[in-house]
Amino acid sequence: MLSFYLLTFAVSIQAHNQLLPGSCNFESNTCEYTSDADFTSWTLHKDGRFVAVDATTDDEQDDEIGADVRPQAKEITGVLLSPTLDQGEWSCLRLVYQISGSGSLEVLQRTEGKSFDRPLWSSQAPSDSWVISSMDLQNNTEPYRIVIEGKPGQSAGSSVAIFEIHISPGYCLECDFEESHLCGYSNQWNANVNWYVGGGGVQVLNNNIPNDHTYNNKTGHLMYVDSIYAKTFKEVAKLVSPMTKVPISGCLSFQYQRSEERGNLFSVFTRDPLGQYQELWRAGTESQNEWSGTLGEWIPVQVDLKAPYSIQVVFEVAFNSQRGGRVAIDDISFSPEFCSTDTEPNFDPSIANCDFESGLCQYSQDQMGSPWRRVSVKPNIFRNGDHTTGAGSFLLAHSRLSPQSGYVSHLIGPTLPGNMKYCLRFYFSLREITLATAGFNQTDRALAVYLQQRNNSQEKIWTQAEKSRGIWIAADVTFQTSQPAKVVFISTCRSFWDCGSVALDDISVNLGDCELTAGLLLSSLSGHCDFEAGLCGYTQDKQSDDADWELRRGTTPTSYTGPRGDHTTGLGYYLHMEASPLLPGQSTRLLSRPLRGSRGPQCLRFYYHMYGSGTGQLSVHLGKDGEDVLLWQRSGEQSIAWLRATVEYKSDSQHQARIVFKAIRGSSVRSDIAIDDIILEGGPCPVVEIKSNVGSSNEIE
Repeated sequence: MLSFYLLTFAVSIQAHNQLLPGSCNFESNTCEYTSDADFTSWTLHKDGRFVAVDATTDDEQDDEIGADVRPQAKEITGVLLSPTLDQGEWSCLRLVYQISGSGSLEVLQRTEGKSFDRPLWSSQAPSDSWVISSMDLQNNTEPYRIVIEGKPGQSAGSSVAIFEIHISPGYCLECDFEESHLCGYSNQWNANVNWYVGGGGVQVLNNNIPNDHTYNNKTGHLMYVDSIYAKTFKEVAKLVSPMTKVPISGCLSFQYQRSEERGNLFSVFTRDPLGQYQELWRAGTESQNEWSGTLGEWIPVQVDLKAPYSIQVVFEVAFNSQRGGRVAIDDISFSPEFCSTDTEPNFDPSIANCDFESGLCQYSQDQMGSPWRRVSVKPNIFRNGDHTTGAGSFLLAHSRLSPQSGYVSHLIGPTLPGNMKYCLRFYFSLREITLATAGFNQTDRALAVYLQQRNNSQEKIWTQAEKSRGIWIAADVTFQTSQPAKVVFISTCRSFWDCGSVALDDISVNLGDCELTAGLLLSSLSGHCDFEAGLCGYTQDKQSDDADWELRRGTTPTSYTGPRGDHTTGLGYYLHMEASPLLPGQSTRLLSRPLRGSRGPQCLRFYYHMYGSGTGQLSVHLGKDGEDVLLWQRSGEQSIAWLRATVEYKSDSQHQARIVFKAIRGSSVRSDIAIDDIILEGGPCPVVEIKSNVGSSNEIE
């Protein structure tokens, strides 16, 4: 159980800072926060000013703090619900918490009328004392509730506790340093130089701390770093903001002052989760006249910030010696409007997205080469279809026999602005050609990607290395260019027999490094699962089925049935029913997290694979009130390709419902059924499902 930690820093909130409804320090009550009755209760510890859920039973929770024995081994989950909040403007939620031993804590936003909660933040990192996490609450026109889900681990003494919930107007980057928790800003410890809190009527290290900017007196607070203890060349002190959790762009403002013009270097950077820095601003000495009246005075700074992915703002000061003086900052603020009207608006990289369902989008071809052909393949048991739906369109190079000696196909994308980092994702497939599989084929140059600049110079940024045939493989490419450029896909083969044909589909471009942007949108949806990291909250139905769905990578054990790779990347995981250990008619059932009643239609999208001469049945149900309502069903062999299903449904029941995936084993062991890339979201389905017609046609249309 959690040891007692007295929060000396958060007992009181400064009166000048407005606290919004939903804030609570749990000093004497839970501020209308309640435990979800369907889960383990959170317990208020009045003497310690925190609420906790731990490994003891509900009856023992308040009496057995520090117990070493866990009375029950099953997983415990406590769900804490805020009162209904109706604040539409942007605000910041700061959570003071502790995970002791092992466990997890997740914060979600529950909007009325939506089936799933929106994840805001989560952690599984244990700590020896309290920790602060900050998360932005975006503009919201609908009332919502904050949902806090705590899961203590299986180890003895594990506990999850919350000391304070602090909701204030504005962005989480903003801070005047008047509160003891410093808005979640932290000093990155250095042995000799560090950021300190100044003001408050107390002088630390020296007696020359200036008046703060907020109140212009000695009782207000600021942050400062002093060179007095610098010992080596270029001693660096870093003050780090909380990590942003949502994309933001606008104007970052702050006040700073320096006591010395020389001997220090003051810079502001952004730092992404990969540890990559990008400089935003640096204090300069361009004009001696400018500095003549500003040393020791507060100087305002405004700098444009564009962060399409999570970042921290880092205020960094480097000293050359003990005579580098002092640097102070105060009153950090943020506005969604750019500082200058001349700042270019955020570039929308989706102009380079294309699934080729309705043409080439904004891509073009080099008329001098061999053209890429836009083709489609009807669902069949011999040849793979497109990646988007399994029955739609994609591009194909080198698809026709020709007496010419070589093939070169160019696909040219739209212009992308320079001085930006991009993530390019696309899917390619090496198509099986009878003679090309006999060992003569050379695939090293089957597909490559180049950056083409305005002077037509080209730089190769990716080349195809994976030689697996017959499956769609995802390629992620991070690139940066100093000037505007176009992405060009080039396929080069000496002859048709060298390469067979090369297929291309589902091109997308996002801002930022691929490690940061991959799955950024989908990962924010509670109902999404690509099975790359497990079942994502989906569970096996142990009561009503005969076996479990199995996670698998690559091919299934039985030949002539099942997929050769997953749908997400071609090389990842999917979920499937292995038919060989089952008897005909036996089934597996997968259950979603509980769905709440919602207004209007909801949309389920997923991919399924039903290939094999003895394939049985796959169906989707809405399970509620002990009954399963059929939403969608397919029987028998469908295609060798992954096919997309879209299912629109309504769940207006007052009782919780679940989505149920049920697979039934067919007449023979060639009856494997697989699913992948499940997405559950509110609103009607955006597209109509392309229905699969069973057949062996290999027609290219």
